[in-house]
Amino acid sequence: MRNKSSFRFVVIFVLIAMLAVFPLSVGADHAWGNYHWARTANPFTLKVGDNVNSTWDQHLDTTISDWSQSQVLNLTKVTGGTKPRNCRPTSGRVEVCNATYGNTGWLGVAQIWITGGVHITQGIVKNNDTYFNTPTYNTSAWRNLVMCQEVGHTLGLDHQDENFNNANLGTCMDYTNNPGTNQHPNQHDYDQLVTIYSHLDSTTTIGATPAGFANADVHAIENWGEKVSDNGKTALFVRDFGKGFQIFTFVIWAE
Repeated sequence: MRNKSSFRFVVIFVLIAMLAVFPLSVGADHAWGNYHWARTANPFTLKVGDNVNSTWDQHLDTTISDWSQSQVLNLTKVTGGTKPRNCRPTSGRVEVCNATYGNTGWLGVAQIWITGGVHITQGIVKNNDTYFNTPTYNTSAWRNLVMCQEVGHTLGLDHQDENFNNANLGTCMDYTNNPGTNQHPNQHDYDQLVTIYSHLDSTTTIGATPAGFANADVHAIENWGEKVSDNGKTALFVRDFGKGFQIFTFVIWAE
């Protein structure tokens, strides 16, 4: 992590779609912190790298179409820039992958790289075919929900509701055991994006290639760093590179 003088702070968060049920709180404001893509005009266009196979193509297309209905952003699919197994990031865009990642306990993962504490510079979405190849999750509804939700995280959105037992809210940003009516964004998601992107920035992180920005390997749990908290349902890891550069990994465990 040398040659980092042009950046003060780097963060990666991981959000994981669970295989199990547990209660958490419901919040009306579901922005993910203050994280957003820096841009100088709205609506802006964000490239999404297609690293998925033919089984997933229709679900990625649906997700791109859904989120592009936002007033402030458009997603456009481009040729993937990584290998699905490792799913490494590409600066200035989101890479979407699928592979049999193993019995990890998660269906999907979203990762974002942050600089300056708030600006997203690159993102990754991983869909775990180890579970999607099983009868329980090998459905269009489950694939749409997870794809839509994880891409939503890379735009700066959190969940609207994290209680699996509550009635569906009609949004993919809602935890559920029955994804039938939770496959797409709802109006509250679009309204939240308008709030997140209500200001303009003086610079842009879309399509940018920041000098010295490291492609840290956080694919495996052993690369997440020190576990600083764990209550059995969620955990926080920190990987400290020194000089203000850290990677934070937020995990929701499967039971």
